Amino acid sequence: MATASMPAQPLRPLVLADLVPAVRARNVVLVALGVLLTAVLAQVSVPVPGSPVPITGQTLAVVLTAAALGPVRGVAVQVAYMACALVGLPFYSEASGGVDVVFGATGGYVVGFIPAAILIGMAARHGADRNPLKAVPLFIAGQAVVFAVGVPWLAVSADMSASQALDAGFYPFILGGLVKAGVAAAVLGTAWKATRRA
Repeated sequence: MATASMPAQPLRPLVLADLVPAVRARNVVLVALGVLLTAVLAQVSVPVPGSPVPITGQTLAVVLTAAALGPVRGVAVQVAYMACALVGLPFYSEASGGVDVVFGATGGYVVGFIPAAILIGMAARHGADRNPLKAVPLFIAGQAVVFAVGVPWLAVSADMSASQALDAGFYPFILGGLVKAGVAAAVLGTAWKATRRA
């Protein structure tokens, strides 16, 4: 007795980038756009008095790219971003780049972008970026990972005590991190709603 074959169900997109048609150049273009977004938002830079670490838009870019692209492409964005700065492209805050900048006092924050991208990208694969009640805590946690790497790096590279490093490299950024988490949740939530309407 023959059985009727069921029509294949379309796969649900895991992250926003999965909605882009799967052509060979897709991942390269998406990663390149993520690098450029990170470089552009790095130029949104506000100096913090007494700290070598400025307030920038970089962590907003990390959150957006990791959630929209997923963990593999999100990490690729941050590795490529670091590589671009290493070869001297002016992709860091205040249009800086080079080995001294990458491995300087603020280098740990950028290294922290990589595990943050993994965390956010993995959670986004399970839909955590689609609901603000899940997205905001996720994006705060992702930024906390950045600080978990960046603050100890700052303490060692700038010869600071733990309390000095927290004063210079963590406390001034708490409010901005909360705002960035809210902005990213709103942007990604709106993007998912738009795709559902389309």
